[in-house]
This record gives sequence, structure tokens and C-alpha cells, in this order.
Amino acid sequence: MTRVVKQLSVFMLIAVFMITSAVVPAAQAKMIDTSVFLDAQQSSARSDMQALLARDDVREQMTALGVDPEDAAERLAALTDREVSQLQNRIDDLPAGSGVLAVLGVVLVVLIVLELVGVINVFNRL
Repeated sequence: MTRVVKQLSVFMLIAVFMITSAVVPAAQAKMIDTSVFLDAQQSSARSDMQALLARDDVREQMTALGVDPEDAAERLAALTDREVSQLQNRIDDLPAGSGVLAVLGVVLVVLIVLELVGVINVFNRL
């Protein structure tokens, strides 16, 4: 009986491996030139900055500060790729209020996990 179970298990494993290898396509990779990567990264940085300037809340804040959004878009278009990259790096380093929500979300998830595991008993007190 055990020999039959072993043979059946081996047959099932072989069948699963063959089916999954037929369904999943092979990964293909190739070398790219550094200039191709840098061009894609620079165009991505410029499009990210343009998307940032197109947001309604950013436009409202610029208008409140006395900056014309169209002038800001023209100035962004006039920047070199290096200047756009530097600007994007500085914007990412500046503090923003959205980080507070991410931290609160992580803390809440950690508290829920600890509560479910039984390490703490926070939510029963509420």
C-alpha cells in the first residue's frame, strides 16, 4: 500500500511540475545601455514633477502663496534634466504631512497584530 502511495505521489509531483512549467512563461532579461536607463529615469522625474504640479491641492497652495501655476509649469519645462532631478530629490527629502498618516497606519496595524496574538490587551479597554 505504501509503495502505491509513493508512486502516486511521485506521479502527482511530476504532473504538477510539468503543468506549472508549461503555464508559466520563462523570464527574459537583457543588458541595457546606461544612457537608456538614465534617459528613462530623467523623463520619469520630469513627468512626476509635472503630475505634482497638476494636482488640485498643489495648484490651490501655489495660488494661495501668489504663484501662478502656469508660470510654475513653464519654469519646470525650462529646467534641465539635472535640475529637475535635483528638484525631485529635494522635494522627496522635505517633510510632508502625508507621512503622519502612514506612521499612524503602521502603528494601528502593529497594535491589531499584537492584540490578535495575545501579547497586549489594548482594545478591550476602549
